Amino acid sequence: MPTQHKRILVIGSGFGGLGAACRLQARGYDVTILEARDQPGGRAYVYRQDGFTFDAGPTVITAPFLIDEIFAATGRKTGDYVKIVPVDPFYKIAFHDGRSFAYNNRPEEIEAGIRAFAPGDLDGYHRMIARTKAIFEKGFLELGEKPFLKFSDMLRVAPDLIRLQSHKSVVQFVSQFIKDPMLQRVFSFHPLLVGGNPFQTTSIYALIHHLEKQWGVHYAMGGTGKLVEAMVRLFTDLGGKLHLSTPVREILLTPDRKVRGVETTRGKVFEADAVVSNADVANTYRKMIPASARRRNTDRRLEGMRYSMSVFVAYFGTRKRYPEIAHHTIILGERYRELLDDIFNKKLLVDDFSLYLHRPSATDSSMAPDGCDCFYVLAPVPHLESGTDWNVEGERYLKKVLDFLEAKYLPGLKKNLATSRYFTPTDFETKLNSYLGAAFSFEPVLTQSAWFRPHNESEDIGNLFFTGAGTHPGAGIPGVLCSSKIVEKLVCERLPL
Repeated sequence: MPTQHKRILVIGSGFGGLGAACRLQARGYDVTILEARDQPGGRAYVYRQDGFTFDAGPTVITAPFLIDEIFAATGRKTGDYVKIVPVDPFYKIAFHDGRSFAYNNRPEEIEAGIRAFAPGDLDGYHRMIARTKAIFEKGFLELGEKPFLKFSDMLRVAPDLIRLQSHKSVVQFVSQFIKDPMLQRVFSFHPLLVGGNPFQTTSIYALIHHLEKQWGVHYAMGGTGKLVEAMVRLFTDLGGKLHLSTPVREILLTPDRKVRGVETTRGKVFEADAVVSNADVANTYRKMIPASARRRNTDRRLEGMRYSMSVFVAYFGTRKRYPEIAHHTIILGERYRELLDDIFNKKLLVDDFSLYLHRPSATDSSMAPDGCDCFYVLAPVPHLESGTDWNVEGERYLKKVLDFLEAKYLPGLKKNLATSRYFTPTDFETKLNSYLGAAFSFEPVLTQSAWFRPHNESEDIGNLFFTGAGTHPGAGIPGVLCSSKIVEKLVCERLPL
């Protein structure tokens, strides 16, 4: 008998969608990706401008074994498609008082850095990393790849979550071991990389430090966009189909509320046995599915959830090189807790900021013309509930950020500026269809994690699945790749070939 084909549609080609598409195509499903934009990658879009290459979104690659698993599942090797190299140091954390802390996965260098700040915190650091290993083993290796579809799933892990102090914030967790206020920031800033406030994000996210120590921080040569290209090539090599510039208007349902396909904004219908949405979860429900078909994921429920901050990102190239700037620099302003409170809780766009400065040309000269440097600077800002008119504010904010960088880190920036562009919370809403322009979907607090987060399998619609930042386990490349593994398992269970 011929193989029975099951048609799977994947909405969106971010890393979660690409991971699920590759895995399911390798399993024997007939998978088609529908991408709204003119390039694959979702947030991992690429801008090429005046000889410079700018990765639009994710720039930090951790847990590269999750990428290797996708290629291995198809009998291939990552290295045959893309070159991924380690970055050293992982980050340089720069403080307002001129001091800095650079760390990697060499214990003796981390310990030397701690001694320079607060020798008394060395013992506490050792106790902290022992605890983060336990959190990592439970929170990432075990729980990060399990769907939380029933409340009983949450009850089963509740004793572990209590034992691991998940009710505490990352800052509260770190403060138990580290007393120096600057070192507390060094070991607690990571939630900002996945849309969380370190003072509010569950301490489960302290596992990121162990994740980095275990596997390092990496970079895809040619930029993150090259990793997207590699996964797209893998998918099409397997026989998968990708349609660009194909926005989905509606997920089509049977009378008993099961997926039967989608309709695009141009009126084309794609039939399917299942749909995997890698699009924004809130807007998948709100915009693509009639309210009458949603008993659990209502507009009221979705609009009442807490959303991550947004970000303002400036991309710029310089005619000179700045070799003293690391590949990844975290610039922390004098106001830290107060600034994050303004951004996350008060929804205020204020005059000071903390920044993430990315200089990929520190590792990869192909990102900029000869003798030039390529930069991306990210400022956490409130999402669109702030009421900020970014059509007015964008240019002013760009100037403010560049002025600050010139004064503190990049002397002569203005006269050496070769090209620039920027991306605002409004662009997150319009170009990426993110509800409220939130850059990381739902805020990663305990009450919006695991079972409390929108599920990888819809409770409302049969054969509708979710991958990406807005579902379990959460944002960041490791999180969304884990969600693709979860979706693979669920699809194989619900629609066996």
